[in-house]
Amino acid sequence: MKFRRDPKLALIRRLPLFEGCTSAEIREIGAIADEMWLPPGRRLTTEGAHGQELVVIVTGSVEVDKRGRKVATLGPGDFVGEISLLTGRPRTATVVTTSAVVVLVIARHRFAGLVDRLPGLQARLDEVVPLRMAS
Repeated sequence: MKFRRDPKLALIRRLPLFEGCTSAEIREIGAIADEMWLPPGRRLTTEGAHGQELVVIVTGSVEVDKRGRKVATLGPGDFVGEISLLTGRPRTATVVTTSAVVVLVIARHRFAGLVDRLPGLQARLDEVVPLRMAS
């Protein structure tokens, strides 16, 4: 019998933020990631606002605006909100859905509890955060 991989966990594993995580850590992250369906026109983040979650796009597309200018269109496998999730800093862009989307949402308070339980995860994040903030 062949077992299928969990697509949610496979998507999380591919995120640069979690690329060095163990399988056990990926399962823990997957356990706190909520799946949501959102309609077109839904604002995911607002530039300058305090963010409380990381959002991973599973299906659909979003538009990213900075200072009122479109800077990117993102789709499946892309993510937003990692800087706010990891540092508590305000959002760096406004992100709005341009189609119906399915997203994974990882809330900051749940993620903080996970990092407290998994000290190895914090060490890896300490390496990744400066790289993400530079891009």
